[in-house]
Amino acid sequence: MAHQLGEATSAFEKMDRCSDLDHRPRVLLGKMGLDGHDRGVKVIARALRDSGVHVIYSGLWQTPASLAISARDEDVDVIAASMMSNSHLVLGRRLIDSMNEVGRPDIPVLMGGILPQEDISKLIEMGVKQCFPTGTGLMDIVHAVRAAVHPQDAVVGSGNASAQLSRDISLMHNEKKMRDNATMRRPKRVIGFTGSPGAGKSTLVAQLAREHFTRAQADPSIGRCAVLAFDPKSPITSGALLGDRLRVDFNNIGEHVYYHSLAIRGEDYHGLQGAIELIGGACEGNDAYDTLFVETVGAGQNETMIRDFVDTTAVVLTPGMGDSVQMDKAGILEIADIFVCNKADHPGEDELVRDLRDIAGKTPIMETVATHSKGIPELFDLIMST
Repeated sequence: MAHQLGEATSAFEKMDRCSDLDHRPRVLLGKMGLDGHDRGVKVIARALRDSGVHVIYSGLWQTPASLAISARDEDVDVIAASMMSNSHLVLGRRLIDSMNEVGRPDIPVLMGGILPQEDISKLIEMGVKQCFPTGTGLMDIVHAVRAAVHPQDAVVGSGNASAQLSRDISLMHNEKKMRDNATMRRPKRVIGFTGSPGAGKSTLVAQLAREHFTRAQADPSIGRCAVLAFDPKSPITSGALLGDRLRVDFNNIGEHVYYHSLAIRGEDYHGLQGAIELIGGACEGNDAYDTLFVETVGAGQNETMIRDFVDTTAVVLTPGMGDSVQMDKAGILEIADIFVCNKADHPGEDELVRDLRDIAGKTPIMETVATHSKGIPELFDLIMST
């Protein structure tokens, strides 16, 4: 997408522009191809969030196939894709084709970036809904996203299992009527990850999902894994920036990992139990999602409700979180079935582990450096054995 980057982003008024719609707009922002710059798309992401939109940002260097999978699994209302010049005609066509292949040809595609005027008509002819060349105003993009929101059918026309699962979760989360014949079954194992913001939960979960994918290549009986990731809603606009997909390499993992992001306020997990059972009942045999990771917002000491929904709770900590007195306070540390000391290469790790040992009892303490995959295989083995 495009934006006049010289314009001060603070000039954009933060207000809910979507409260009158059937549901909060969900938009997937993605950069296809080799474009390594994301300043412009981050400006757009903030403007949409500050308008009450739920924004899923998939990051740089996406392929048409990975964007299509993300759009389907997130059940978005619209895709907003951007890329460098001289690639939009080729990648745009591949994205449209990929949306057909994943069973969601109905999701409209908006395209932005450096778009020569003579190519815009070609993009529209191939199926792109709307084009936004350089200089497009932020409100034009907000209006285009708003226009993509319509009441959601309970049944996805293509019959694609992942597309239907995503729609079921959307309707349940939005407390709308679902189809009557959805299969409900709890996965074999449901693991919750909580901890303070910045502890590395998203990276940790992404690495565990990749480890699951690697193991399943050698042993298909492991099945597939799924992730439900929660992020906070704005208390002002009800918008949200859902950035957890950034950590997952969908270009390689493909459809092995089902990933769905949701925005909540506080610990409002009203639809979580149903979403867990929908994921467990979505597929059978080696295609079943036997393992589900649930990543919480994890904003405070007293956020402990996740324990009511999962089989195993992993509390993620990092060096420097506080002294031994913090360890004795009631709250999040009490619910841990596993302590994960992430960023174990940072100063203060020895002190953190020492203080944890005073309160952990028989609770395992695992040390990881998620950004470098250190400790991930050992943590994975522990999780799979629970």
